This record gives sequence, C-alpha cells and structure tokens, in this order.
Amino acid sequence: MKIKTKDMLFLAMFAALAAVSMLIIRVDYMFLTYDPKDVFTVIAGFVFGPLYALAVAFTVAFIEMVTISATGPYGLLMNTISSAAFVCTAAVIYQKWRSLAGAVIGLIVGCVTVTCVMLLWNYIITPVYMSDTSEGVAGMRSFVASNMLLQVFLPFNLLKSSLNAAIAMILYKPVAAVLKFSSKDKTSVTEFIKKGRPNIGVLIASVFVILTVVLLFLILQGRI
Repeated sequence: MKIKTKDMLFLAMFAALAAVSMLIIRVDYMFLTYDPKDVFTVIAGFVFGPLYALAVAFTVAFIEMVTISATGPYGLLMNTISSAAFVCTAAVIYQKWRSLAGAVIGLIVGCVTVTCVMLLWNYIITPVYMSDTSEGVAGMRSFVASNMLLQVFLPFNLLKSSLNAAIAMILYKPVAAVLKFSSKDKTSVTEFIKKGRPNIGVLIASVFVILTVVLLFLILQGRI
C-alpha cells in the first residue's frame, strides 16, 4: 500500500499531536494515568485507515516509553494494545460506513472493545509485571481478578475511552476540513468554514459525555 509524501507528513503531524498531548495532559487515577493521545490517533484512523492508526499508536507508545514512562516494554505493550483496540476498531467500522452514524458506532464499539480487551490483558500481564516468581504471579493474578478488574480497570478504561471518543467527535470534522482545504482540490473559505463546523447534536452530546466522565472521575477520586 503506497502513501503519498503529503499524507506521511499528515500522519507525522497526528503522531506529534498525540505525543505532545500525552506528555502535557496527564491525569492520575490510582496507579493509572489518563491522557488524550487516542483522540488524535483515532482521527488519523478515520482519515487514513486502521493500519496507519496502528502505526501512530505504536509510535506514540514508543515515545512514551523512552520519555516519561517507568514501565519499560510492559508499558509499550499495554499502551499499544489499548490504543489499537480502541482506534483500529473505530477506524475499521468507519472505513466500511463513512458517515456520522458510522463514526459514532465505530467509537462506541471501540470503547466497548478496549474495555474488554484491557480486562483480559491486565489479568494476563499485570501480575507478571508486579511479581518475579511464578508463585507471586499466581497470587497476584488472583488478587487482580478479585479486586482490580471490575473495580479499577473496567471503569478506568470505559471512562477514558468514552472521554477520548467524545473529544474526537468534536474535533474530527474541523480537522477533516483542514486536511481537505490543504489538498490540491481547494475549497473556498466559506465552504471550509461550513464543512468544518461540528454537527450541533454531536457537539451537545459530546459535551454532555465529557462533563459526565469528568464528574465520574472526580467522584471515583473522592474529590466530590
């Protein structure tokens, strides 16, 4: 599959935006951390397809590993799986159904997918990371299954992906309009503004989801 130099530059731009957002916007929840990198990664998937979204996801996960992460290859693996489960699922559905409904359904299915996938992978990998012996891994796996999967990992991944999905729905249309405006097939400024304006229903729903998720995060952290 060939990709134009211009498109490679756009992909690099998405990777840079995702990496910068990951570096500067970090919210701790227990021992987990929220960042909005998947917002830009899933938009890249909508524009270029799931394989390129996967490439962006891995690139950003690698940048995180060599910059601010203390979890090494474990963090690289888990961040790549988490991002890929969300963004590739959403991008595959949107590529088959390129419409507002396709984007919404893709993001919803992506949220469910990443939540389920990370339950499995945290059950498998987290005990290995937290213990050096086979007996310790077995004990830690039992602890993770009984105390962390449903109480910690499920709400965190569901809230994180829902927040990223809502932000992506607000940003996707303006970003797509900018990319089209910068292409050879020029549109007028008036058309650019019109095409880049978010759907009012989507905007309201997305803002509602964002506010709800933020409030739930604050409640889970005991701040309100």
